[in-house]
Amino acid sequence: MATDLSTRHEPVGTLLGDALKRDPAEFRLGDEQVAHFHEHGYAAGVRVLSDEQVETLRGELAELVDAKHPGHELFYEYHSNESPDPSRVLFHALGAWRISPGFHDLLWNPAFTVPASQLLDGSVRFWHDQLFCKPAHHGGVVAWHQDYSYWTRTRPMAHLTCWIGLDDATRDNGCLQYIPGSHRWTLLPITGLAGDMEAIREVLTDEQWEQFQQPVAIELRKGEAAFHHPLMVHGSYENTTEGPRRAAVVNVFRDGVCSDSDEELLAGVPPVPRGEKMQGPFFPLLYDAK
Repeated sequence: MATDLSTRHEPVGTLLGDALKRDPAEFRLGDEQVAHFHEHGYAAGVRVLSDEQVETLRGELAELVDAKHPGHELFYEYHSNESPDPSRVLFHALGAWRISPGFHDLLWNPAFTVPASQLLDGSVRFWHDQLFCKPAHHGGVVAWHQDYSYWTRTRPMAHLTCWIGLDDATRDNGCLQYIPGSHRWTLLPITGLAGDMEAIREVLTDEQWEQFQQPVAIELRKGEAAFHHPLMVHGSYENTTEGPRRAAVVNVFRDGVCSDSDEELLAGVPPVPRGEKMQGPFFPLLYDAK
């Protein structure tokens, strides 16, 4: 059995180098980027990883997609077509921070935590991570949705998603697509994540549907990130290219968010009683704005 790194609330490996010793001001978003986030619901093209750091994470990801990896029992969720060819694995998992030193240390990366604190307007606490692999010439569609529709077991809504490309993300290989301004919509009913990109139509008003006709493709270079609001409507189409499209996602919330459920919030994680603050070993404080 692998060591559970959720017991370690600081970097454990070499991914970050001396980044934590640098002035946090070096990592701050510009005023225009913050204004764009509040107006449109997202900020994109933020460099959070060097090419060397991307290669480190790609190496760890190649090990994690192996269904026989000894740390798999520590994932909150694990979904794979388990292809014998690593380049053909369609993979989605939650919980890599507990297993792999690079993905663990990614949470404390100031190139991520400092912008996250700006956009959340406060201290940053971890919610959960995700890994995505869309292999070459594979569907891998993620249907249109709002992240918070899956997170209503926490209150208030003070959450943020950071999507980080481990490959260049393009229209052709299934990059994120956003509906700008949809972060001002109310919470929509869940219509599912797999396959049907048209399912969301049944829950939209005519005005929302008109706005829906102008999605923005978020093309990123490897190592760049897009931050988005928890109500931002987003999805991604299939990968039609010769190479994989791999990504890491870190989901966080502002310190002070509480549980709104007496059931477990993540598989295998002890429940946080309704009304109590989300904290403890599985929800560490990543950045203290004070």
